[in-house]
Formats: sequence, C-alpha cells, structure tokens
Amino acid sequence: MTTLRLALCGLLAAIAATFPIAAEAHPHVWVTARSEIVFGADGKMAAVRHAWTFDEMFSSFATQGLDANGDGKLTREELQPLAEVNVTSLKEFGFFTFSREGDKKVGFAEPVDYWLEQTPAGLLILHFTLPVKDNAPPKGAPLKVEVYDPTYFVAFEFAKDHPAKLVEAPAGCALDVARPKEPDAATSKKLSESFFTGLSPGANFGAQFSNTISVSCTS
Repeated sequence: MTTLRLALCGLLAAIAATFPIAAEAHPHVWVTARSEIVFGADGKMAAVRHAWTFDEMFSSFATQGLDANGDGKLTREELQPLAEVNVTSLKEFGFFTFSREGDKKVGFAEPVDYWLEQTPAGLLILHFTLPVKDNAPPKGAPLKVEVYDPTYFVAFEFAKDHPAKLVEAPAGCALDVARPKEPDAATSKKLSESFFTGLSPGANFGAQFSNTISVSCTS
C-alpha cells in the first residue's frame, strides 16, 4: 500500500479528497466518542484516553484493501498503518481535544497507545491516549475537556451509555457530561460547502457543537 493510499485514508483527507461534493453540507464524518480522564499519583490530570467509533461510510471506505490475508477480518496488525496515519492527521486539528482549567489551556503531547479495531458490524474504533504536556491543573482544581471539530467537518457525539469516566481520580472528584444540541432547521439549511468556504480562518464554528466533560472536586 502506497504512502498516498494511506494518506487518503487519513481522518479528514480521506473524505475531503475522495468523497465528491455529493455530501453538500457539513458534517461529513460522524463519530461516537467515549473518553476517560486519567489522573496521576499526584492527583493531577495526566492524560485523556479516547475511543472513537466512526460511522459506517467512513469505516467502509477507510478499510478498503486492508485485509491482507483475505480472511474477511481485519486484525489490529493489519489496521496499525491506518491507525498511525489517523493520529498523524489529527495533530493538525489539535486531536479535536481541548482542555482548560479556568482560562488556562492544558497542552497535550503526542498520542501514545494508539490502535484501531473493527467491530463485528464493520465499524472502526480508534483508541488513543493524549498525555498532558504542560499546565496540568492543580490537584482538585475544576477542569473541562471538550471534544469537537472546529470546522464541523466531523460531528462528534458522546455515547449514550458510559460516555466518560474518571480514572484514578482523587477522592471527592466527579464529572458531568454535556452533549451538544442538534442544529435547528435554519442552521442545518445554511451549512453548505459555500458557507464553510466563506468562514474566516480560525472561526471555530464547531465549538457550538462541543461535547464537554466537566470535573469538579469537593476536596
């Protein structure tokens, strides 16, 4: 498989370069997300761990030609090159993961422990962990983690069951999950390609469709 073929399977490049403008409006890719906020021994946030399930169309396209042994199943090893391309593509978009403690932005390092699996229904699930790079909130400080695509090319929605959890969190910490509202009819009607082409760089239109995990601690 050529580098170009792999590049075309990148999370955004694949759809943008390969699917015609038959899909006239954003979004073009749908992801069901589950996220974990992992804490270190010092009680501070250490990482965010994601499991993102892609929609049927994207999963079908991205896996074309990857069944090397022709057994009708895709192993973790067969999917690993695609997993690497996906996380590489995500870097440009901040991994669609944004975290703050008040007004302070939390930075993330390169992803680790990334891999893809295919469900019996043929859907792809991307697993990866984002270690906190700098500005980790102090122990017990309230914090937020948001998951969204600023361009709204990809629509994220937290899973209905077990959307998020805290791992090794200090005693007294709990989370709350807020899902975005569906765009109303008027908003949906205007989400054409021309609308998004006309947006200024850094418009951050997709922020209004953010999935948010809020963490608060009593001690």
